Amino acid sequence: MKPVIQEEITGCGIASVAALVGVTYKQAKAVANSLGIFAEDRRLWSETHHVRTLLRQFGLDASPDESLFQSWESLPTLALLSTRWHLEQGRPFWHWAVFWRGPRGPVVLDSKKALASHVRTDFWRIKPKWFIEVHRTQKSAPTNW
Repeated sequence: MKPVIQEEITGCGIASVAALVGVTYKQAKAVANSLGIFAEDRRLWSETHHVRTLLRQFGLDASPDESLFQSWESLPTLALLSTRWHLEQGRPFWHWAVFWRGPRGPVVLDSKKALASHVRTDFWRIKPKWFIEVHRTQKSAPTNW
């Protein structure tokens, strides 16, 4: 699995789904837009509905609920993480990233454009609040998994 860099400052949810399914940001954005999901919509990074809809469109199964982050060791094989969680005028906002237990060990795929490396192992710097477990299906599994 490879990281996908967000092309818009608010496109982390779209980029995270693109990484999970092995498509480009542009491809995931086109599908998202066709579903009425746009990176400019603040709900994309303060609600889970839009990301869940996009995951389903690409044939991925996600757990129906968010699970509180407890430790890196207790995370499932594949998950969407809410990082940089904060409140703005009483409304929660976060940055989406992908956690993956790959063949070379666990990594976080972070789409933020400004990062020197988008494959992160500096877990002590990343502070997830909660996560959504993601399951691959036959329909969604690209050859690079």
